[in-house]
Amino acid sequence: MKVLKFGGTSVANASNISLVKNIVSQSDAKKTIVVVSAFGGVTDLLLNAAQQASAQDQGYKSILKEIEDRHLDTAKSLIHVSAQSKVLSKVKSEINTLETLLEGAFLIGEITPRLSDKIVSYGELLSSYIINEYFIQEDLNSAYIDSRELIKTNDINGKAAVNFDLTNDNCVKFFDKDDHQVIVMGGFIASSENGNSTTLGRGGSDYTAAIVAAAINAQFLEIWTDVSGMFTANPKIVKQAKAIPHISYEEAMELSHFGAKVLYPPTIQPVLAKGISIVIKNTFEPDNSGTLITKNKNEKGKTVRGISHVENIALLSLEGPGMVGIPGISKRFFEVLSLSEISVVLITQASSEHSICVGVSADDIDRATEVVNTAFEYEIERGKIKPVIAEKNLAIIALVGDNMKSHQGLSGKMFSTLGKNNVNLRVIAQGASERNISAVIKKEDVKKALNALHEEFFEENIKQLNLFVMGVGNVGSKLLKQIYQQKKFLKENLKLNIRVIGMSNSRTMVFDENGIPLKNWEAELAAGQKADKVEFMKKVNELNYRNSIFVDNTASEEVSKTYNAYLGNSISVVTCNKIACSSAYENYKELKSLARTYNAPFLFETNVGAGLPIIDTLKHLIASGDKILKIQAVLSGSLNFVFNNFNDKTTFHDIVKQAQQEGYTEPDPKIDLSGVDVMRKILILARESGNQLEIGDIENKSFLPQESLDTTNNEDFFASLIKHEDDFQKMYKEAQDADSKLKYVAQFENGKANVGLQAIPKGHDFYNLEGSDNIVLFYTERYPNQPMIIKGAGAGADVTASGIFADIIRIGNF
Repeated sequence: MKVLKFGGTSVANASNISLVKNIVSQSDAKKTIVVVSAFGGVTDLLLNAAQQASAQDQGYKSILKEIEDRHLDTAKSLIHVSAQSKVLSKVKSEINTLETLLEGAFLIGEITPRLSDKIVSYGELLSSYIINEYFIQEDLNSAYIDSRELIKTNDINGKAAVNFDLTNDNCVKFFDKDDHQVIVMGGFIASSENGNSTTLGRGGSDYTAAIVAAAINAQFLEIWTDVSGMFTANPKIVKQAKAIPHISYEEAMELSHFGAKVLYPPTIQPVLAKGISIVIKNTFEPDNSGTLITKNKNEKGKTVRGISHVENIALLSLEGPGMVGIPGISKRFFEVLSLSEISVVLITQASSEHSICVGVSADDIDRATEVVNTAFEYEIERGKIKPVIAEKNLAIIALVGDNMKSHQGLSGKMFSTLGKNNVNLRVIAQGASERNISAVIKKEDVKKALNALHEEFFEENIKQLNLFVMGVGNVGSKLLKQIYQQKKFLKENLKLNIRVIGMSNSRTMVFDENGIPLKNWEAELAAGQKADKVEFMKKVNELNYRNSIFVDNTASEEVSKTYNAYLGNSISVVTCNKIACSSAYENYKELKSLARTYNAPFLFETNVGAGLPIIDTLKHLIASGDKILKIQAVLSGSLNFVFNNFNDKTTFHDIVKQAQQEGYTEPDPKIDLSGVDVMRKILILARESGNQLEIGDIENKSFLPQESLDTTNNEDFFASLIKHEDDFQKMYKEAQDADSKLKYVAQFENGKANVGLQAIPKGHDFYNLEGSDNIVLFYTERYPNQPMIIKGAGAGADVTASGIFADIIRIGNF
């Protein structure tokens, strides 16, 4: 014999019920017991109707009409016209009785638990009757039994306790005697020994099926629902979650207790002792294998089997010096909660006995606070115990697996993963069986925590990076192109899955929680909402993704001022924008401190030398114990391009214009030509060498005429270059006559830095520097005479984008 249970979504309407019939008709069992829930949503409608009736709100009548229409419409869709009269008559008769019960609640202005159970039982009574009549019509050898005749309980309404001796005896006698191939019955409902209707609690249809399966020693208990089994995590929150092919009873109980709604927690208890296998299958995808639940087979290599969570949790903490060494405190604490019918879902106590902390439903926290404070009123008044502390808006997450106890380091791996993503653990608990590790976190962090843990334990070490890109001009567009081109390579070879979740330019911004399609990002951005830096940051924080990275491709001072806020929320920052790192030393220092404190990398390799590994090399020198003695460098690809191409056959104006058009300079070329850009770069290198220096400490020997420096827009600036062409030609001629080349050089030595145009003679390391290349000479204690040299392309959108990309990958490998 088999027991098949179909949930509310499986029997929500006529088309779904026809799928149920197909599944039942294919059963190979000699006898198949079909347990059905109320039509999807009907139980809630019945409860709402009862509540409104007891509040003497006439609105209950419209709800009753909706319930009647649902059942009549479904019956009409399923039953042939010639046979409808009998079925519709029965449905209307039951609805009339239900109406009488609701009228009673309306007249007396209240609803008792017994009346509530009687009202809510009509969902299963009606669904099971209609479904059985449909089965008979479709030539199934089917019969109907009212579950209240078989399942017997005590008189506690709402969540009655089953009398298993009487129930088992009823089931055995009935199913042995009945010779129908299919028996249909409603789940969730039962009756007391006195014949009063009772219920088994929300989700009780699973429990009904398990009770029957255990009573008749069924071969299988099949739970048919709207998902293909138990998943490694909630698939609605974790898109990468996978169905678990096989799991133990104990693991399934743990997962269902911690929020895996596909299975009602008490379901497993009746079948566990009998060793009856449970199969969870999908009504809408019946060919999927689903999840098989049996005794633990100790599968090797299977440690964490699933990650689950419970939302709407609150913490209740009792603490004080008067608790230490005093017997009975814990007893009183739990007793007062028990007497108030407040269920405790998690317990932790410090070994010092100074505090006890429990997790309860958020719905119970106010009442729990009141009763505990009342119970310990004497100790609170005398300062021996503090008034109870209540914390709301929390959730429990749990790792579950039978074999976790035989693997070391799982808890460390769990807590490390959460810590890296700035998920604060409020309380930690682990059962003696070591089958689960639980932690209480902020409710708002659930999605990030589940995805981070699932990535760590189930996704073959593929790490997902979520990017929020500000600035999609020359550099930004090249970066997006590179990410698109390398996406497959990164996933296969570096185990990195990079998604761009948000992007913005100066006009519009767009977000896509599944990742913006980079093949046509321009169209996506053009159709986005109005750009707003504050709203952009708000959305990034609201999404609260794990491994979030803010990428700044702008030269905006305003954007650079937001880094503190991003880092403070554990969002990494990657930038080619030099303003932040060359701002006041205290700000630079705070950014570095925030990155360490919140475990959010702050990387800015492209601040100096575009894609060249200048800052990274410098960091390694310092980290390995070397000391920087002197830095000499040509750090402006823009200026190097300008002076490598300027001669007596060109004009300085035309070369600068060309450099701007080809992306070698900032949008405002004066930033480069005035030396400010180079000053920022040498300042950053000096600071990364361990020196405290401000931009005002750097001597700038500018080659530009004062008139050019005083301009306030590009048009005036370029006009001034034309006006002073003779001065530029004179500088060029003097260098030529000295058999030298003009290079804009930055230098740092003995705590002092300067920048300026120099005539570099033949034989010098800078002399043959071509195009827009940069070069840096590091003189250190290990390289005092022959410096370490880094040389290569130091400007251009492609190389800058590749440097930013490298920083993103570096974060992925942290």
